[in-house]
Amino acid sequence: MTKVADEELRVEVTKRSPTAPSSLRRTKNVAPLKWAVRLTAVAVFFVAWQIYASGISPLLLVPPSAILAAAGHMIADGQLGTDTLLSLEAMVTGFGLALLISVPLGLVWARYRVVDWVIQPFVMAIFSTPLIALVPLYVLWFGFGFMAKVAIIGSFSFFPLLLNTYQGAISVDPMYRDVAKAFRATDRQTWRHVVLPSCIPYIAAGINISLGHALTGMIIAEFYTNASGLGGLVLNNADTFQTARMFVPIFVVMALGVLLMSSTRWLKRKIAPWAER
Repeated sequence: MTKVADEELRVEVTKRSPTAPSSLRRTKNVAPLKWAVRLTAVAVFFVAWQIYASGISPLLLVPPSAILAAAGHMIADGQLGTDTLLSLEAMVTGFGLALLISVPLGLVWARYRVVDWVIQPFVMAIFSTPLIALVPLYVLWFGFGFMAKVAIIGSFSFFPLLLNTYQGAISVDPMYRDVAKAFRATDRQTWRHVVLPSCIPYIAAGINISLGHALTGMIIAEFYTNASGLGGLVLNNADTFQTARMFVPIFVVMALGVLLMSSTRWLKRKIAPWAER
């Protein structure tokens, strides 16, 4: 009954408050304006690109209309779809393995001091090394096929996830731990009900960062291995000076990045709405 009464009082106060309706209206009005500004900026950019590229050599830069026509031909002959699926297969596998390993390892790293003493020097040393310098080593170990791509993509994705998970676990507000201790929660219960929920925003941020790194690793892997997938399309068309066809997979990678990062932000709002507030 108390919860019902509190909810009714909150609704009544909201109805009578002169500021609540105006703030709600402002929130609702911002979204259309935001999208209008974004779409206008994108349209202006492509119009300027079309005008500028029309006056220079097509070997250096082609207009968006030529890229769109090339995309139509590549979709029609099935090449773009096939290579996109090849790239996504390697990326999903590499990123999935990195996610499955890095999040539990980050939690264990934060929980046990001995683990921190053991792995921190190795993590810092490898993380500070440009990972592209290790790509030839992966090729030597795994060859030029699918496993080499997975290893490269996984290594590019691994460390942002690991470090964000670790940082989230050690950044829990001490007040929350004190409250759990006051209610006689065990260490396991504290980690399950306090630490893990507090880590979710950090893990979501790590996933966002890692997805961008995974896309970068995907293209680099396809440059260094058997030149297949979207990276292979970029490389092969650049070698034959087909600039319009070279831009098509680049735009596909951009679209994948926007789609994946937007999806993780939506998922974060669903599973951790308190983080948004």
